[in-house]
Amino acid sequence: MAIPRQPTLFGVDVSKAELVIATPGDPVQVLANDPRAIDHWLATLAGPAWFALEATSTYHLALAQAAYQQGHRVYLLDGYRLARYRDSIGGRAKTDHHDARLLARYLAREHDQLRPWEPPPAAYTRLQALLRRRATLVQARVQIQQSLQDLPTLRTALQALLRQLTRLDILIQKLLREALAQAGWRDHARRCQAIEGVGPLTAAALTTAFHRGRFRSSDAFIAFLGLDVRVRDSGQARGRRKLTKQGDPELRRLLYLAAMTARRSPAWAGFYQRYLDRGLKSTQALTILARKLARIAFAVLKNGTDYVPREPCVAT
Repeated sequence: MAIPRQPTLFGVDVSKAELVIATPGDPVQVLANDPRAIDHWLATLAGPAWFALEATSTYHLALAQAAYQQGHRVYLLDGYRLARYRDSIGGRAKTDHHDARLLARYLAREHDQLRPWEPPPAAYTRLQALLRRRATLVQARVQIQQSLQDLPTLRTALQALLRQLTRLDILIQKLLREALAQAGWRDHARRCQAIEGVGPLTAAALTTAFHRGRFRSSDAFIAFLGLDVRVRDSGQARGRRKLTKQGDPELRRLLYLAAMTARRSPAWAGFYQRYLDRGLKSTQALTILARKLARIAFAVLKNGTDYVPREPCVAT
């Protein structure tokens, strides 16, 4: 019986122009971050390979997708985790070559704790791109309005520009609805939108996030959104609780806005007030409510059921 061949491990530091590739025991290679160059290099590999890449905007996707299509295994690491790992082993230098070797070392020692990457559905990619572009548009509109509103001589031109940006926003939202319909996810978004405080955009974002992967539980979904809490306690000291914020910041923003709306509804006013009565700040209480809304959305999407409006919660 043939012994399965052990995969070759690669750590890859990614930038827009090049890939710095390290594997234990071999010199570091530098490769152009170009699909043709990547395909040519992958063809030279003699056997199965595992790749650890730092997720960097979209620059890592060419290698990740090509390696996955050829049957190799790909792991994506976020920069925060890699930085903490560097500190834990006493690393003092941060260069592309050092980071590539660090990624290879992390993969060799921690691969059993990592989840292999899989390409997202095409509908997810399109919806995610539209949501991010709308987030950029909203941010730019706010910045422009705040920067120019105190200049009377520009008031007419500013109002015309804001109307144009509003029309562009409406067009993006129309494209979002069309993309949901084409993906067959319109009913999923409708179920989410029935939740108190959740509007069309938040419902589209929740539906998109849900279809990114196979989440074992609502806890996994919350962690994907970056709404889980990082705990740092030692001895008698109780560290400050903070959100990991590992997911999409735009979806967290939309959920926070949904919580601001939901807290005014009879269904959630008591829930929100109860946390204020415990001494939490309004931001903390809204974050808890946002997390609750996300859990409800996960439940209705996973079970394929319609949301049953919540009975009013009375603060005690």
